[in-house]
Amino acid sequence: MKLSNGVETGIHCTAVLAGLKGDATLPALALAEYYGVSPTYLLKHLGRLTEAGILESVPGPSGGYRLARLVDDISLLDVVLAIEGPEPAFRCNEIRQCGADPLPADAYPAPCAIKVAMLKAEKAYRAALSETRLTDILDAHGASSDPRVLARGKRFVETRQRPQEG
Repeated sequence: MKLSNGVETGIHCTAVLAGLKGDATLPALALAEYYGVSPTYLLKHLGRLTEAGILESVPGPSGGYRLARLVDDISLLDVVLAIEGPEPAFRCNEIRQCGADPLPADAYPAPCAIKVAMLKAEKAYRAALSETRLTDILDAHGASSDPRVLARGKRFVETRQRPQEG
């Protein structure tokens, strides 16, 4: 199974936004610069995460993005579905019923065994992603990363976040 690069980008951006203080935001341009991705490309994915209720977009010159939910309430599956959509990765087109000398549909009373196996795998994959919270990713990152990596991220958030006046 191949997921788009947007999934990786979405998870990383969501993780960075978890480091904001209070109601602060980070602008999309800063996130694009930090990860070296096109701002247009990033905005597409940030928009999907916002539509899914994972992020909140704050308009205006001091606006940007922040988490719309608590970090414990965001799973990797939430991000994947926001970016990729809810459709299963495998789509059965029932090609066994096509081709030369096709038989009528009633010759195939049982579901396609390939479809059944693939959807079973998809269910397991989604269950694993659903169980993994953004908090788990942040904890693993904090425990296993070089201190320079952690300092870079902290410095980036501290210098680029935009406090919001309430």
